[in-house]
Amino acid sequence: MKNKKMKIARAEADLSQEKLADIVGVTRQTINLIEAGNYNPSLKLCTAICKALNKTLDDLFWEE
Repeated sequence: MKNKKMKIARAEADLSQEKLADIVGVTRQTINLIEAGNYNPSLKLCTAICKALNKTLDDLFWEE
């Protein structure tokens, strides 16, 4: 399942995939795979992404 919430939050923060990747310490491809729903990130990576985007785990990773 695509992670549209993360993509929207990243766009609202005016961050490219590459810039977000640099902030959280992964490759741009990893961010792309998470947004495309083709990669299941660790909890550590999820929390780093949330901190970088000023969002909670529920905001970005909880399915409704």
